[in-house]
Amino acid sequence: MKAKHGSLKVVFQQEEEEEEEEEEEAKLYKLKGFFQRPKNRINPPRVSVDNTSCSDCTVVKVDSVNKPGILLEVVQILTDLDFIITKAYVSSDGGWFMDVFHVTDQQGKKITDVKTIDYIERVLGPKGHTTDGMKNCPGKRVGVHSFGNHTAIELIGRDRPGLLSEISAVLANLHFNVTVAEVWTHNRRIACVLYVNDDTTSGAVDDPNRLSIMEEQLKHILRGCEDDDNVARTSFSMGFTHIDRRLHQMLFADRDYEGGGVTTEVDYPPSFKPKITVERCEEKGYSVVTVRCKDRAKLMFDIVCTLTDMQYVVFHANISSNGPHASQEYFIRHMDGCTLDTEGEKERVVKCLEAAIHRRVSEGLSLELCAKDRCGLLSEVTRILRENGLSVRRAGVSTVGEKAVNVFYVRDAYGNPVDAKTIEALRKEIGHTMMLNVKKDPASTKAAEAETSGWAKTSFFFGNLLEKFLA
Repeated sequence: MKAKHGSLKVVFQQEEEEEEEEEEEAKLYKLKGFFQRPKNRINPPRVSVDNTSCSDCTVVKVDSVNKPGILLEVVQILTDLDFIITKAYVSSDGGWFMDVFHVTDQQGKKITDVKTIDYIERVLGPKGHTTDGMKNCPGKRVGVHSFGNHTAIELIGRDRPGLLSEISAVLANLHFNVTVAEVWTHNRRIACVLYVNDDTTSGAVDDPNRLSIMEEQLKHILRGCEDDDNVARTSFSMGFTHIDRRLHQMLFADRDYEGGGVTTEVDYPPSFKPKITVERCEEKGYSVVTVRCKDRAKLMFDIVCTLTDMQYVVFHANISSNGPHASQEYFIRHMDGCTLDTEGEKERVVKCLEAAIHRRVSEGLSLELCAKDRCGLLSEVTRILRENGLSVRRAGVSTVGEKAVNVFYVRDAYGNPVDAKTIEALRKEIGHTMMLNVKKDPASTKAAEAETSGWAKTSFFFGNLLEKFLA
């Protein structure tokens, strides 16, 4: 019996030892799994918003594990908040990303709003995330996809006077209401991203027959009098991306940067002529891209966006504004680790950055119109502009509640500044149905003031409008 009890004791002891071993193995497994998780779980992003270090700006610092596209994500968020980036220092050697931004609001003041500061810390911090599902889609001319309660339409083709009026007329005739739109023209090409919904249901248009009719009519308009199918063809886009970035991608894929010889000094004023150089940093093995040009809003975003979509990685950057001028320096390599060694590649980078800078430049007159939103409003306004001989160089449309706000940068049909008689005719024709604000582009002169104003001035920033719709 003693032997038997002794045997049982040994068995129990062995079982306890085995259980302890299993527990230790489980602990080691969990610990191993923890260390195999992404680095940002161990070292989450650190964000600070500092209003004490500098007397004239807010300092935003971001430290996090480095990852592809992180610089663009941060710049995009700050830009969508309508911040002006006066200085920036970027360093991402090794596995860590460190960035410092000096920012102000549109009036040149510090960022003091508590909700805005909380938003910055939240979206750039550990819980923040970006939605950027759409990749660069070369060759797309007309694309349609649904997102939430809206259907997104992408158009790109040869620009001509009255084209935007024709596009909006097609949408109005098919009972599509334009809630958000942004239109860029560059080197006689036009790129549009429009968000529309059904005029009756206020929801996304999911009827394949209606979408097919819309695509065919828009394709016909974009083709114009030309028979070449490459001028305008139909395809579908999947996912959603930032509107400004998508416009850059569309024009880049359309090779608008190769439109040399068709651009006039009216299109690109001498004051906006950028000086771009590409040199080699032998010590560290980088290519150094230096951009010097007239400063403007969203300049850093446009440059970083273009470098990212061209498959270049920014390792270091130094951004500064000196009065009306900006100086930006980027230390880059291609994603495969190579520098820009050939003259052809350097020349291509210079052309693409020039195009990215100029796409958003619109010196001259801007028209800001505010009215109660309704289906066909954009068609009506663009028809009036066309009938008065005005050509739209850039446009933005937003809808907040029942109010529609449209901004148009215009010149006459020959690219010249708009005369006073035309403006007066516009006032008489549309002044009784909507509020009209006429002013010069603030980028062209600091002294520009609204000639008349029936409502508050609005800035031309539409990159974050979808967040307002989906909030």
